[in-house]
Amino acid sequence: MIKTISDRFCEEARQCIPGGVNSPVRAFTSVHDRPFFVSRAKGSYLYDVDGNTFVDYVASWGAIILGHADEGLIAAVTRALEDGTSYGACHPHEIELARIIIEAFPSMDCLRLTTSGTEATMSALRLARGFTGRNGVIKFRGCYHGHVDSLLVKAGSGLATFGIPDSAGVPADLARHTYVADFNRLETVEHIMDGSDDIACVIVEPIMGNMGVILPEEGFLKGLETLCRKRGILLIFDEVITGFRVDFGGAQHIYGVDPDITCLGKIIGGGFPIGAFGGKRHIMDRLAPLGDVYQAGTLSGNPVAVRAGLYVLDFLRQNVDTVYARLKEAVETLANRIAPIAARYEIPYRVNSLTGMFTGFFSEAPITGYDAAAASDRDLYEKFFKAMLEEGIFFAPSQFEASFVTLTLDQTEIERTVSACERVFRGIRSI
Repeated sequence: MIKTISDRFCEEARQCIPGGVNSPVRAFTSVHDRPFFVSRAKGSYLYDVDGNTFVDYVASWGAIILGHADEGLIAAVTRALEDGTSYGACHPHEIELARIIIEAFPSMDCLRLTTSGTEATMSALRLARGFTGRNGVIKFRGCYHGHVDSLLVKAGSGLATFGIPDSAGVPADLARHTYVADFNRLETVEHIMDGSDDIACVIVEPIMGNMGVILPEEGFLKGLETLCRKRGILLIFDEVITGFRVDFGGAQHIYGVDPDITCLGKIIGGGFPIGAFGGKRHIMDRLAPLGDVYQAGTLSGNPVAVRAGLYVLDFLRQNVDTVYARLKEAVETLANRIAPIAARYEIPYRVNSLTGMFTGFFSEAPITGYDAAAASDRDLYEKFFKAMLEEGIFFAPSQFEASFVTLTLDQTEIERTVSACERVFRGIRSI
């Protein structure tokens, strides 16, 4: 694969952008490679500056669901642009977007728009602390909720303990209010709650997407809800990835859980920067200007992003009976075709998936939590990633990320992917 122009752009970017990237995972560091630079995208494909074509399973990290450059979406955005790019004032489309989201998520009585998922989770934490008058936050190892200071922590000694900073610049005094539990292990959550009366909230990705896809075991999410209700602790679902990805009502609809606050992003902006957090009215009414919890944003409710999101969500709503069935079929077809190829070449490989998202782990053991995911073979994934990229298939440049399908992924792309896997696994086995 020729990367001459991309390599030149890499060097130029490093002169003016830290690490040459505006988000760390794009640097391809974990797979010891250099990124390619995209020139355009259409349907299920990315096209780079060197003329290479890739079947895209990153899909802007899950934000793209209709496919790149969807013609209906482009028309809707063009109309929005003609009406102005930003107002700094209220507009009717904000109400429309809020209503369609609330219709999909019955746990929300009202919501507020932000410009990113990170802003949504940051604001949700502040609201939870303001509402409860407590400081502590329980999160789970491997769950990522944006680059919020108090959530950039890792576990200390023991299964569930005070967090310590996982990034320079995060004050230890702030991180000490964050407790880290283990996904799918309710006893670690209960242990923390038993040891502190200062817990404001539990925040969780109901389906983990930032250690790769890890599904909640039966009873885990309902158990979290029960623990929180008994102790007056707010339950926050981070559905930035899963919202409108796994179902029209998100993971909470699938698992029958009623969180107090839900955070959204990605798909609700149709590929434009956006986020949202919403929940029970008596909680949300603590936000300014009604209450004493301050949150604001100049570009919150940006009219272009909102109208893009409206188009996408309206499309999903009108076609809900077929959209998620198509996404599920595509992912299951990929998993059912690829896993046996790996087995034939005696390569440990297993797929975790739900509807439109999946991760292939290089592991003999089932992946049900952080420890199992962390024990998967990263060297094998690196070989797989690089070889697949040479074949024109773009998976996430990290073992610990989800892959995504869009509605434009067809049998042609699936067959191309499966054929590439056959060649790649054969090549890995012969090394």
